[in-house]
Amino acid sequence: MELKKTSDYKDISIDKTLALLETSITGLSDEEAKKRTVLFGYNEVKKQLRNPVIEFLSNYWGPMPWLLELTMLLSGFLGHYTELIIIFVLLTINAVIGFINNRKSLKALEFLEKKLLITTKIIRNQKWVTTDIREIVPGDIISIGLGDIVPADAKILGDSNITVDQSMLTGESLPIDLTKSGIIYSGSIIKYGEAQVLVLNTGTNTYFGKTIELVKTAKPKSHQEQIMLSVIKYMLFVSLTVLLLIIIYAFILNTKLLDILTIALIFLLGSVPVALPAVFAVVLSTGAIELSKKGVIVSKLNAIEDAASMDILCLDKTGTIKQNKLSVIDSVSFSQYKKEGVILFAGLASEESSKDLIDCAIIEYAKSIKLDFNSYKRISFTPFDPSTKKTESIVEYNNKQFRVIKGAPQIIISLCNFSDEKIKLAINDKLVELSKKGYRVLAVAILENENFDNFQFVGLLTLADPLRSDSKSIIEEIKNLGIKVKILTGDNIEIAKEIVRQISVGIEIIKMSDLENLPESEKAKIIETCDGFAEIYPEDKYKIVKSLQSNGHIVGMTGDGVNDSPALKQAEVSIAVSNSTDIAKISASMVLTQPGLSEIADAIITSRKIFQRMLTWVINKITKVITYFPQVKILFSLN
Repeated sequence: MELKKTSDYKDISIDKTLALLETSITGLSDEEAKKRTVLFGYNEVKKQLRNPVIEFLSNYWGPMPWLLELTMLLSGFLGHYTELIIIFVLLTINAVIGFINNRKSLKALEFLEKKLLITTKIIRNQKWVTTDIREIVPGDIISIGLGDIVPADAKILGDSNITVDQSMLTGESLPIDLTKSGIIYSGSIIKYGEAQVLVLNTGTNTYFGKTIELVKTAKPKSHQEQIMLSVIKYMLFVSLTVLLLIIIYAFILNTKLLDILTIALIFLLGSVPVALPAVFAVVLSTGAIELSKKGVIVSKLNAIEDAASMDILCLDKTGTIKQNKLSVIDSVSFSQYKKEGVILFAGLASEESSKDLIDCAIIEYAKSIKLDFNSYKRISFTPFDPSTKKTESIVEYNNKQFRVIKGAPQIIISLCNFSDEKIKLAINDKLVELSKKGYRVLAVAILENENFDNFQFVGLLTLADPLRSDSKSIIEEIKNLGIKVKILTGDNIEIAKEIVRQISVGIEIIKMSDLENLPESEKAKIIETCDGFAEIYPEDKYKIVKSLQSNGHIVGMTGDGVNDSPALKQAEVSIAVSNSTDIAKISASMVLTQPGLSEIADAIITSRKIFQRMLTWVINKITKVITYFPQVKILFSLN
């Protein structure tokens, strides 16, 4: 048996899926489950433990530490113990800073792993038992219900209707409704209903598990270390050239070896900037305090330097350029009632005290346009049911009662009678138009008599996660700073095009699936030049960041969900927006405390100022090394 990607099962029937997984609706036997555990492993993500002592000592290994350690050896050999201690203290400070940053990055993985510590009901030997989700294998039949965390990627069996909260995975605040044959991902939370599901993938093969694996491997290059090595390389080249000439001259004068070593030590102390790591740490720490006052919390100091050099910023749609809040956008009337009438009747079919996001959005919008509900008395209210896909109220007005319903357009349309088929066609055309723009559409209808087959269609209500008011202007400001902006979204390409049109990012939008069969060189070129990506998965965001980095770009990435965490951890400048999930915040190097993009522009400008301070110190250091060599005095004494 060979497993497929979870997404590949989306369009495969239940019967064929059961056949592919070599199972049945009565589940697996204990014996078969053990065989599959050997074949596919446990439903867990193996943790790679690293000795913290070894991890700390590794900070003393590398080109920069080697140069400092060589200087320490020469200092000890010549009896310059004060210099030795100073260099060792500075080297240790740098090691401690590096160790702390590395330990912080491991929290992302630990947080994800804890999410899998749950139990579930499962069919084994044709009996329902409760077991640790670690024992689940592909082909198992499990039961999930209200409040459960889904333990594996699965396919819904039977005629069940459930509502699922995937915000921890996608960052999207609105739950989704799933029915028979729908795909449900590990880590999702059941908000309504219950179902029996067929397990498709477990452990690291799940959507959730693959995200963990990407978080494990994601690691950007340290540009701060590259800068320090470049400075050292240049200074050593100048100093060693002069030192070589002096040593040759010293040998001509028959100078003692000890005196020559002393000259070498002086040159090393002058050319190797032993204070450079500490100076960088101090300057970056000061910069982090400055940014915190502007609403940007910096968790990885080197992100400040990278932000100053960033030339591409990849923006995740949810919570960044959009509000991550469902809102009513507009209404369309198809009866004698006006647009406000559509909102009025939709409000009467909503419950203000409900936690239903759609109901809350409608009531909030109705209040904003000052609709008056005081003349209406609600007799009864039936909340939304995924099986009927509608809500219903019985309302009294002027001593007369009527029913009002709102819900999925096709359901509501099927309950209405149309005197003119042209109206029905016009409604369907409008639905297609609104869907292409990415709106979620509800239909509203009323019944003013006892004829239950004669609902009157009132109109359509459009809901969406609207753009932030400042998104377009802030993106323009970021572009004016010389940074190319790219949009990354899981929406279909038509919706993605509408988004980039509204914020004026560009017009070149592609689907990631279109790049699958292209050579790597051509794929990298397209990724570098296009303005946005549609219909992407978490691994796609990660691959986009890696591809741009391979072309020499310093990449920024914003995100708010688990699906963004691998790309956030890989990017040099990773920014978690204010309403992000915990894992996104842990994976990021910067966390915004206020909604919107304005803090990103402030962070870039402030980072460039901080970088300029570091550059000034480096130039000052190089200038002093070149213009003032203490060795000149020794050279004169040799004469």
